[in-house]
Amino acid sequence: MSRTLRVAVQMDPIETINIDADSTFALMLEAQARGHALWHYLPRDLALTSGRVLAAARPVTVERIKGAHWRFGPEEELDLSAMDVVLMRQDPPFDMAYITATHILEHIHPRTLVVNDPAAVRNAPEKLYVTHFPDLMPETLVTADRRQIMRFRERHETIILKPLFGNGGAGVFLVKPDDMNLNALLEMFTERSREPLVVQKYVPAVRQGDKRIILVDGEALGAINRVPAEREARSNMHVGGRPEKTTLTEREREICARIGPELKKRGLIFVGIDVIGGYLTEINVTSPTGLQEIARFDGVHLERAIWDAIEARVVLRA
Repeated sequence: MSRTLRVAVQMDPIETINIDADSTFALMLEAQARGHALWHYLPRDLALTSGRVLAAARPVTVERIKGAHWRFGPEEELDLSAMDVVLMRQDPPFDMAYITATHILEHIHPRTLVVNDPAAVRNAPEKLYVTHFPDLMPETLVTADRRQIMRFRERHETIILKPLFGNGGAGVFLVKPDDMNLNALLEMFTERSREPLVVQKYVPAVRQGDKRIILVDGEALGAINRVPAEREARSNMHVGGRPEKTTLTEREREICARIGPELKKRGLIFVGIDVIGGYLTEINVTSPTGLQEIARFDGVHLERAIWDAIEARVVLRA
């Protein structure tokens, strides 16, 4: 693409990111390498007034130098309708603040391309959107009804219990048949939130890893396997999961072929799905990760494919 794009990045504080792991940082480096101009702002800097979407933003340049990986220009009031692209990349939790940001950004999309499509993000929370593909999933229950949860446990014995809108492995519990803590866990969740819980049949294959597969515009382009630490049920890397090189199985390609067209149709350009033992467990559309790990193991820079897809859509909107 020959012309320079104006790109606003809505994310968490750039000062706090791990530049060796953060996928947003990889996307920013690639955008900058292509000559695109970058601005940075936080979700709380958004404002909607008289149909205009504004953000207190700062121009930013990035560099892979630890402790000096960003440089800001002076803050300005940015009219996001004047941007070519907004990257919506703040981390969950997927709470009302997150949902409100999607509503605000709908006022500029698709004239300004928001990645991922804000309405699609709002309508595809990771642990609920996946339930539209029940034959690809392990047996799953979504409910706040304690009786249903107890019956589910009786049938499956070992279960996984997790908050519906949690992230990063927070609040995920493995409950074994002889575990006497289930009632206490349900009480704890009930006190903290009125939301239903997700209860899943435990898939023992998680000991061999939880595979993160990256789909770009509906096409599976790379994967990393995340192996849980010893005596840990979660495979998330920030709780000790170990990344490993991997390839896709025939079953995993079948899963991607099934969901890929739906993702593309919804404007979900950058998606990370989680697969354990041939079962689809989550479809991550908010701020998927894994780009830098895949690059280290496979030498494939998927941020390039993501920007190719973004640029192609911008051209179509011109």
